[in-house]
Amino acid sequence: MNRSIIIAIIIAVGVTAWIASGQIDMGNDSESGSGDAVAATKAESTTAETAETEKNQPKIMGVRYAISTAQPREQEIIVHGRTEANRVVDLKAEISGRVKKIHVDEGDRVKAGDRIVSFDVKDNQARLQEAQALVRQREIEFNAAKKLNKKGFSSDTTFASAQAQLDSANAQVTAMKIRLNDLVITAPFDGYIEARAAEVGDFVKDGNSIATIVESDPLLITGQISELQVGKIEVGGEGSAKLVTGETVKGKVKFIGRVAEPETRTFRVELEVPNDGYKLRSGVTAEITFKTSSVAAHFLSPAYLTLNDAGVLGLRTVGENDIVEFHPVRILSDTPEGIWVQGLPETVRLIVVGQDFVRAGDKVKPDLFVAEASQ
Repeated sequence: MNRSIIIAIIIAVGVTAWIASGQIDMGNDSESGSGDAVAATKAESTTAETAETEKNQPKIMGVRYAISTAQPREQEIIVHGRTEANRVVDLKAEISGRVKKIHVDEGDRVKAGDRIVSFDVKDNQARLQEAQALVRQREIEFNAAKKLNKKGFSSDTTFASAQAQLDSANAQVTAMKIRLNDLVITAPFDGYIEARAAEVGDFVKDGNSIATIVESDPLLITGQISELQVGKIEVGGEGSAKLVTGETVKGKVKFIGRVAEPETRTFRVELEVPNDGYKLRSGVTAEITFKTSSVAAHFLSPAYLTLNDAGVLGLRTVGENDIVEFHPVRILSDTPEGIWVQGLPETVRLIVVGQDFVRAGDKVKPDLFVAEASQ
C-alpha cells in the first residue's frame, strides 16, 4: 500500500479519537454541573422551609419577676372635712333688767356655774322678803285651822282654804328666788367666751343675747362620707385627722348620720378628739382617715402597674408553665414608699421588667429579679 495513504489513515484515526475523547469529557462535565445545581436547589429549599418554620413559631419573650406575698392591711377611708366645736350656746336674758356687772371678757375660759353677767337687783330682794313674810303669816293661819279642824270647830273647807293659801305663799317665794337667780347669767358648761354682747349699763330685754360660750374640748372633726363607704365604719371606731395647720390628732367616731344629704347622697360623720388647752381651733380644714377591717393586700411600686387592651388597670404575673396572667387590681392607699393593692393571689410571681411587652396567655422566659440586677 502506498505509504502516503497509510499516513493519512493514521492521522484520520487520531483525529477521530481526539474528537471522541472531547465529547466524553464534555458529557461528564455536564453531568457534574447538573448534580451540583440539584444539590444547591435542595439546600435552598431546606433553608426556606426552616425559616418558614421559625417564622410560624411564637417568639418567647424574656421577663424578670419578683415574688410578692400578701400582707394584712387595714383599709382606710379618707374624708375631707373641718373642725367644729362640740357645743356653741348663745346665752340670752330670761328677764328684763339693767346690766350691773360684767364678770368675763371675750376669750376667757369659764367653768360650769361661773358668773358671766349680773343684773341690777333693784326691788327684787325686797319683794322676796315680802313673800317670805307672807309665808310665815300663812303658816300661822294654817296651823290654827288645823287645830280647830281636829277639835271639830272648823270645817274641812276652811282647813283646805288655809292649806291653799300657804301653798300659794310658798310658790311666790320660789318665784322670787328664781327671778333673783335669773338676774345672774352663769356658764352652763366648761368652755370659753367667744363673744359678749352686753355691757355695763345696758338695759337688756328678756330674750336678748348676752354672750356666746363655746365648748371645744373635746373637739369635733366633721365630714361627709359616701353611701358606698358609710357601712364600713361604726360609732366607737378609731380615726385620725390631719389639719391644714399641720397638727395630726386621733379620736373615735362619735356620730354617723342616718339620713343622706339629698344633693350629694352623703352622710354626716363626726370624729371626737381631745383638745387639751383649747389649742385646736374650730373651722379648720382637715383630712379625716377612718380605719376599717383588715384585708390581704400587696405592697409594691406603682411602676409595676399596667393596662390591658381594654384599658383596665392591673398587674401581669407569671403563672403555671410560665404563662403570663393579668390581674385587675384596686389601689387601697398610696404612700411615698409605694402602693397597697388588692386583687392578686396570696403569693405571685410579679413581672417587674417587661410587663408592657407581653400579654395574657403569652409564654415567657422568666428570670428572678434581684436588687443587684437593677444597679
